[in-house]
Amino acid sequence: MAIEFYDVKIRQKVKVDEKGVKRVTFKTKGGQIRYGLQAKTSDGRNLTKFVSKADWDKLTNLPIAK
Repeated sequence: MAIEFYDVKIRQKVKVDEKGVKRVTFKTKGGQIRYGLQAKTSDGRNLTKFVSKADWDKLTNLPIAK
């Protein structure tokens, strides 16, 4: 299954295979926790997609980035 990201540089949506996607959390200055997914393009650029906690919890097959 592939996950869709938006590539800002080429201004298009791209699909990345689940093997290259990791789950991440971000802590805001206000102390909130944001949930997201990260992947890399074929030329090494980072892609980030913010998701809801419910969607983040459903993707248990993806590793959590350190």
